[in-house]
Parts: sequence; C-alpha cells; structure tokens
Amino acid sequence: MQFGTQLLNYFTTWEELLPAIKYLDKGPWHSLWYSDHFIPPYPRANMEAESALESWSILTATAVVTERLKLGVLVTGNKFRNPALLAKMVSTIDQISNGRLILAIGAGWYEREHEAYGWEFPGVKERCDRLEEAVELIRMLFTADGPVDYSGHYYQLEKAYFSPPCTQKPHVPIMVGGNGEKRTLRTLVRFGDIANIDFNKPGTPEMFKHKMEVIERHCEEFGRNTKDIKKTMVIPIKIEKDEKEAVKLRERRGDWALLGSVPFIIDRIQKFIDAGAEEIILSGIYPIKPEEFKQVEDEILSNFI
Repeated sequence: MQFGTQLLNYFTTWEELLPAIKYLDKGPWHSLWYSDHFIPPYPRANMEAESALESWSILTATAVVTERLKLGVLVTGNKFRNPALLAKMVSTIDQISNGRLILAIGAGWYEREHEAYGWEFPGVKERCDRLEEAVELIRMLFTADGPVDYSGHYYQLEKAYFSPPCTQKPHVPIMVGGNGEKRTLRTLVRFGDIANIDFNKPGTPEMFKHKMEVIERHCEEFGRNTKDIKKTMVIPIKIEKDEKEAVKLRERRGDWALLGSVPFIIDRIQKFIDAGAEEIILSGIYPIKPEEFKQVEDEILSNFI
C-alpha cells in the first residue's frame, strides 16, 4: 500500500516548507503534492490577501532538494496554462527530478480566482471539453515520434516538436483528477493512467467502490484493462483522540474524512483499501512540521506499510 501527502502551499513560505519536504523524502511516503490555486481557495473574509505559493514553481524547487519521492500538483487547473506549455514544463521537471514527476490535471473549479486574475470561467461542459482536448494533446506530445499536428476546438498545434521527451518511459504518468462519471472518468480512461477521486467528495468507501465500477465500465467501452489504471484518492486527516471533538470535526468537514481517533482512522483507511484504493494521499496535516508527519507515520502508516 502506498501513501502520499499534499502539503499546504498557502499561509506559508518556502523556508517553512523545506524541513518537512526533506523529512518526507527520507521516510515511508511514496509521493508529495501541492495544490494549484493563485489565491487560497477558502471563501472566507480576508483570505484572498494571504500568501499562495505558485505550485509549479515550488514543485521545481522540491525536485531539486529531494531524491526519492514522486512529485506532482494535485491537481493542475487546465485553464491556467496552455496544455502544450504545460507538457514542456512537465518534461523539463521530469528531467530535473530524474523521472519522478506525475502530471495531475483537472478541469478547474474555483471561479473567484479566475475572476481575480482575468481568466474566463466557462460552464462545466466547456471546462470538461477543454480538459478532454488538453489531455489528448498532452498525451500526443508525450508519445510523439516527430512533429505533432493537432486541430481541436480550443487548442491547435502545427508541426510541434516535443524535445526533450519525458525521462520516464514510455512517458510521465497522467493523472486525471475528479469524480464526474460521464465526462471526467471517461476522459481518464481514454487518455490517462491514474485516477484520483478528489478530497471534496470521495464520500464513503462504498462511493469510492462505485467510482471504480464506473471506471471499469468506461474501460470496457475503450478496450482498456482496468489494471492499467492506478486508483488513488486524496482525503483530509487529523488525529483527534477526544471523541467529542472528533465528532464536531466530522460534522463540520465531512463524516467521510479521516478525522478522529487512531483506531477510527485505521479502520476507515482499511475500508478504502478494500474498496480498491491503491494509494491514499493524506491532506491537511498541519502545522507542516516533521514531527506532525512522524506522528502519522508511527500511529497510522505503520499499520499498512
């Protein structure tokens, strides 16, 4: 079983993140992730003025100071960057990291940051259409054996060479993040390699299992083996030994989350594993200090690794 963690790249600095990054690289963690927002994605008063480190910039720095961890942005907002530019960024950082990068991408959801920075925020259908085109285009570049032409509704390429290629072979794995059964999971099966059920609504282990069954149906449609798609999820965690406080946390943040006593969290993780999760990415470990991650390692991860 594999575990990753998503570090909070808001309300912090690179200097504050660095000790935890170096600690994680030496431990049992499989992957390290950041999120992709230009203002903290919390619709509360005065939050927009707080710091938000740009994800791909700190990912590059993280690649330089680590040796082992798989790295990624969970997930990259498709509307923020032209997909061909993103593909070039990915292959470059894959080289810097010596083949440790994962490209995770999604349609985008936070309307306010689009408004703040002057990006259009189309409806769900267009965002899903754009995501599908983007992932198709990126995969074409990753697997190209010469110049690439692409004529989509939103994106076009004309004899575009892609060099250097990905360090990883056959290419950097493509993770498509999201839960949408008709579009997002279908796009994943057509062009992606890794599924990630996002932390806002993974729901119960039973719901996670249902999403895996949806992926299986799409695999039948496109003639893919479900074993070729890695199944991952991201979910908040907080060890809270006071049961009354744990109940309040779950009432406020979601009953499905890993919020509670050590036995509660262990039991819930096992249920997600039984439902098909191959890697669980734990978010919300705060403050971002080595001792916080050591507690999770000692009390939680040690039961599964």
